[in-house]
Amino acid sequence: MAAGDPILVVLGPHGLLAKAIPGYEHRPQQIAMARLARRALDERRYALVEAGTGTGKTLAYLLPAILSGRRVVVSTATKTLQEQIVHKDLPLLRQVSGLDFEATVMKGRANYLCLSRLDQAEEDPHFSLPSREDIKAFKLVQQWARTTAVGDKAELDLPESLSLWRPLSATSETCSGQRCPRHEECFVTRMRKRAAESDLVIVNHHLFFADLALRTATRPEARGRGAEVIPGYEAVIFDEAHALEDVATEYFGVVASDYRVGDLIHDAERVLGEEADALGVTRRLDRLEIVTREFFDVVGKMLPKAGDPTLRLTRGQTQGLSGPAESVKEVLLAVRAALSQSEVVEVQALARRCKEITDDLEFLVAAGETGFVYWAEQRSRARYLRAAPIDVAGELKQRLYSQTDSLVFTSATLAAQGRLDFVKKRLGLTDPETGQDAYTVDTLVLDSPFDYRSQAALYTPVHLPEASDPAFVEAAAEEILALCAITGGRAFALFTSLRNMNAAHRLLKDRLPYRVLLQGDRPKQALIDDFKERPSVLFAAQSFWEGVDVPGEALSLVIIDKLPFASPADPVVAARIDQLKTKGADAFGEYQVPQAALALRQGFGRLIRTRRDRGIVAVLDRRLTKKAYGTVFLESLPDCPRSEKREVIGDWWIGKLRARR
Repeated sequence: MAAGDPILVVLGPHGLLAKAIPGYEHRPQQIAMARLARRALDERRYALVEAGTGTGKTLAYLLPAILSGRRVVVSTATKTLQEQIVHKDLPLLRQVSGLDFEATVMKGRANYLCLSRLDQAEEDPHFSLPSREDIKAFKLVQQWARTTAVGDKAELDLPESLSLWRPLSATSETCSGQRCPRHEECFVTRMRKRAAESDLVIVNHHLFFADLALRTATRPEARGRGAEVIPGYEAVIFDEAHALEDVATEYFGVVASDYRVGDLIHDAERVLGEEADALGVTRRLDRLEIVTREFFDVVGKMLPKAGDPTLRLTRGQTQGLSGPAESVKEVLLAVRAALSQSEVVEVQALARRCKEITDDLEFLVAAGETGFVYWAEQRSRARYLRAAPIDVAGELKQRLYSQTDSLVFTSATLAAQGRLDFVKKRLGLTDPETGQDAYTVDTLVLDSPFDYRSQAALYTPVHLPEASDPAFVEAAAEEILALCAITGGRAFALFTSLRNMNAAHRLLKDRLPYRVLLQGDRPKQALIDDFKERPSVLFAAQSFWEGVDVPGEALSLVIIDKLPFASPADPVVAARIDQLKTKGADAFGEYQVPQAALALRQGFGRLIRTRRDRGIVAVLDRRLTKKAYGTVFLESLPDCPRSEKREVIGDWWIGKLRARR
């Protein structure tokens, strides 16, 4: 690479990228971000950067990471962005800059085919395939297994709902590790070896915090459950950092379920086979199934009979579970004792799982950790006991900030009303008592390179029923139908709940004269590919609010049904609200509104992805303009023309179409 400031040499107006890419657009915002990221990595500081879509933030942090000469972990919210970094951005940087570096993408173990489990499935005469779809998919997996170099299921176009993949992959609980006969050939083993020799390790937030939870377990019984997953690193860059609080909360929590115990029983029967009787395990497993069902029946009776099957638990309520829980723990320990007689690797792993479930159940029923919220819930047919930290800021300080001196947080949506105060507080970067920075944090909020005044319009109707009105969904469906007629489909209809998504889809699937797609029917990327192919309307919920990139005319309309407030019925949200109220804070204004405003910005951000894009965002919730707090939402969105009248928005769209011609 030529001499001089390497940031300008690569990203500058006359830099290597400009020379290599026809029509390259120099972005001063990208230069500013790259320089701040380089300072953080070189001087061992923290940086917090909001960089909107179009800034080129991925290259703005990848180049400094490579230049740092340190092992840097890049953590993203989605696997899609992982793939983009590894297959698009890094090859481009390597090609134009001539820099020499190694990079590896790492995903959770369940994403990879387990060769040992595939062997067992092929040899097991009792391995059942319940449908033709499963049989077809199994043959596909067998053929693919002979040729794939990485074993990542993303290489296959398998439906999300397909149950086949689960018994062919492993988890941290079911993996035999180094004692597995296929350990050296294992796709996860190979991935880890590549990562240990790489300069950049590209992970997602779920894997990062699963690894961090293992490294820094605070409960003695949780320590040593498994070796670190990600190789040692010196710095971390969090892209899509707005998602960190939720992911960290999940992985610093504890969970027990009848599903988890059922998995243990099923795996024990599969692994032991006829040896179960010899070890004296069969009778104990039968007993474990009975006491587990009895325990979770008690949990199930505590749950609401209608509505959301979730219940926040008091310490008194969890202690009321102690009797049935003791029965489960007693049998689990008896199963563990019997399994411990074996020297077979997989059987020892089963014994370890018995102890882990026992420890987690004990923690949950004791409910003695004052900084945690405890709750019970039912999902599909499984029943759960859960606990999670109320304030993840303290966990991050203890587990991450005390261990890592170089961190870069970035996202297109970190600022509420143009300020970073909210996210700094939620991530523990400010002192909760004084509100002052707890660490040396360089901050930057970059203007978008897009001209939203000419590229986008915001439709805010006020004639629909209140969002809480039972008539809202039907009225919203009629509005979606009318809006799609303006743009000729090419729309994302984004919902804050699966219930409303499915209801609107049922009402419109036979009335829309375009291809109609529904989240969950196919893998996410397959739906996006279909959407781009011809004019379509996609009905989607949470997973399509962010991390989805559809540039060009394929997406001309984004419809959002409601302001995306986190449900106050959610136990973690409720506990955080209570905690803030106890401190005398305005929980609604200081937590609920800014959190929802950032989520709305994410949904809005699906629309404009390049400087050539044009389109409409429609928010069907009248609270946006009729409630005083709506100002916070509006001030957090890009500045663009806004109208409450569909006719005005339609005329704006027709004008844009004429301008294109």
